[in-house]
Amino acid sequence: MKNKINKVLVIGSGALKIGEAGEFDYSGAQALKALKEEGITTVLINPNIATVQTSEKIADKIYFLPVSPYFVEQVIIKDKPEGILLAFGGQTALNCGIELYKTGVLEKYNVKVLGTPVQSIIDTEDRELFIKKLDEINVNTIKSHAVNNIEDAKIAAKNLGYPIIIRAGFALGGQGSGFCNNEHELINLSSKALSYSKQILVEKSLKGWKEIEYEVMRDSNDTCIVICNMENIDPVGIHTGDSIVVVPSQTLRDEEYQMLRSSSIKIIKALKIEGGCNVQFGLNPESLEYCVIEVNPRVSRSSALASKAAGYPIAKIAAKIAVGFNLHEIPNYVTRKTKASFEPSLDYIVVKIPKWPYDKFSYANRTLGTQMKATGEVMAIDRTFESSLLKAVISLEGNETGLRKPHITMLSKDDLLKRLQICDDERIFIVAEALRKGISVNRINTITRIDKWFLNKINNIIAMENRLQTESMSIELLKKAESMGFTDYDVRDLSKESLAKLDTLRRAHNLYSVYKMVDTCAAEFESATPYYYSTFEDEDENIISKNEKVIVIGSGPIRIGQGIEFDYCSVHAVWAIQKAGYESIIINNNPETVSTDFDTADKLYFEPLFIDDVFNVIRKEMPKGVIVQFGGQTAINLAPKLLTRGVQILGTSVESIDMAEDRELFEKLLTELKIPQPRGAAVTTLRDAIKTANEIGYPVLVRPSYVIGGRAMQIVYSDNELTKYVKEAVALSNDHPILIDQYINGKEVEVDAISDREDILIPGIMEHIERTGVHSGDSFCVYPTQTLSQDVIDKIICYTKKLAKALQVIGLMNIQYVVKGEDVFVIEV
Repeated sequence: MKNKINKVLVIGSGALKIGEAGEFDYSGAQALKALKEEGITTVLINPNIATVQTSEKIADKIYFLPVSPYFVEQVIIKDKPEGILLAFGGQTALNCGIELYKTGVLEKYNVKVLGTPVQSIIDTEDRELFIKKLDEINVNTIKSHAVNNIEDAKIAAKNLGYPIIIRAGFALGGQGSGFCNNEHELINLSSKALSYSKQILVEKSLKGWKEIEYEVMRDSNDTCIVICNMENIDPVGIHTGDSIVVVPSQTLRDEEYQMLRSSSIKIIKALKIEGGCNVQFGLNPESLEYCVIEVNPRVSRSSALASKAAGYPIAKIAAKIAVGFNLHEIPNYVTRKTKASFEPSLDYIVVKIPKWPYDKFSYANRTLGTQMKATGEVMAIDRTFESSLLKAVISLEGNETGLRKPHITMLSKDDLLKRLQICDDERIFIVAEALRKGISVNRINTITRIDKWFLNKINNIIAMENRLQTESMSIELLKKAESMGFTDYDVRDLSKESLAKLDTLRRAHNLYSVYKMVDTCAAEFESATPYYYSTFEDEDENIISKNEKVIVIGSGPIRIGQGIEFDYCSVHAVWAIQKAGYESIIINNNPETVSTDFDTADKLYFEPLFIDDVFNVIRKEMPKGVIVQFGGQTAINLAPKLLTRGVQILGTSVESIDMAEDRELFEKLLTELKIPQPRGAAVTTLRDAIKTANEIGYPVLVRPSYVIGGRAMQIVYSDNELTKYVKEAVALSNDHPILIDQYINGKEVEVDAISDREDILIPGIMEHIERTGVHSGDSFCVYPTQTLSQDVIDKIICYTKKLAKALQVIGLMNIQYVVKGEDVFVIEV
């Protein structure tokens, strides 16, 4: 390290948003830990309470303030940092840092931007400067014009020729971007883009080209390495955050790979980026023609994916580079034998699939394009593309464990050919069904521009489905299916064999997955980091200790109603387990999270949160118990399945969880405790729903049981509305009834409590500003309560203690109340 820095200000990314989510909690937390290792005092500004990086032991000082130039300047005045890090808070931090630089604030207080210089950031964000810089090093860019108004955009489009793409400058997640085929579309989209940014980019369309990404690192010594490259299954035209991505690339010839690799290194050197950098290319599948689409001079969502896929802690290394270290001076934290200048090598395939919010917004436009719509993503690791893809599908936690959706199997060939022309969240299932119906790989490739290699691999999955449907079950067939990623449930449904018979066959031949280690070096060096994935091979690399262990089930992909707050809980649970003297193990599949960081738990399994995958880990590790209460509804839903397999659930019992979720049991409990609740009932038929609603009186509040984030919760005012609702909601949760409650127009209040079965701690009471009917996740809240009378507060405390004791809660519980006048009603626990 060249010059010792004593205090650094780190700019966070603020609230989660599409295009800027949990990956910046992960990267910021890694950066803060890296600085702490060097004895540097850290100051963090981030108002997001759901993040791990705002936890007590990560930064030395935390400001829960808006990430804006005014507030950052106030923190600079007060804390006098010597340096500032902008690369770990997404576009929010970059935009704020650029503003501070341009207005002279950083120079005024003698604060040095660490890592990539601000001018280099501006060179990548300002399209004209960016093109000029890359022209100097003979790297191809998309023909484009940067404009500031609609008239200039029209002129630029005529010069380039339609179709063109519009992008908003200095924006994240593809905000304000899209394709235009004519001037009318251009005017509409330009107006939208100018609402996001003062500058818009008019570019020649590369729609249909392959989209390839390279994750590159550089230090101040001009040493550069490629962490990995990534290939989007979808061609250019779909935002990379909405595309299925494969690591490493699978369809590039060596000539293409080396050409793009060399260009990536030329770019990072020319721009003088210090730390991590993501370069996105468009590659013409018919030639060696390529163009640079974008360069991100910061840690990004792709960086998080690359980091977890390669086992290389990009954010941590970037932070070390920012404070003066060079790559050859930084250890490889995974092998602990090599240096960070050693390029990772992968002997497995990683598949990332986005998680979209259409389970909550079924009427939303599902078409995908250049503006990102996904709220999160899952990642799967295995030895083949087929098994990685199916693992990733399972990890999405939909109703599918394979590439079959019932409503899609009903489509005709003509319907499928029409659907293939539309890219939406169901495209992979449409492709699979098209192959089942006999539409050729060549024809699908012509329509979708998805590479034939991927289509042939999906066809392998369809061929295995056919074998399972037509051949007699044997151990060879079962092993082949399992190694391709089929679950027992898939095999049962296709072969019509019972689960019991499949289990007998498995036990007789000891057909279980083994675990391989992610080691960054394709087993060339021994790895010291216990980071595992499952596969069906002979050699097991898993090292099982004799320590007492506790497994924490993570929460899977970020979605509306289940965000990084559960990752925060999981990480804190891991820390507490370690402090109590146990070996901590976490199972999760979300690459954006701190819980899947290589050094958070003592052991990490990157696996689907599917009962079979989770139980295989438990069977291998034989833990003291499993904690499910920090993984949201995902982990809670696993609890009864684990219990039936003899697994010890730590904390609140499955029986107590079920009592809180089961309407009849919960009503009975409240009656016994003499705690009021809105009149209501659980129903399973439309007739019962209408009868119950009329008995209660409209309006009524309806929702499915056992769901998260108020999914499908609605206030209905008539039989017609209720009929429409029931027909849709039943499909959401066939195994559980629909809840119909009296709607009470009052104040909603929330209480979080911690109980050890005897003592109950209530930190405070949170009051919603909106009336009941607005979901708590969408409501403004104030903490502590401001307008409740002491009598109401006393009732809330009394009811909370009664419920905690009656349910024998061990750990956390959340209770939602509605207050009308001086009356207090329990909505749910």
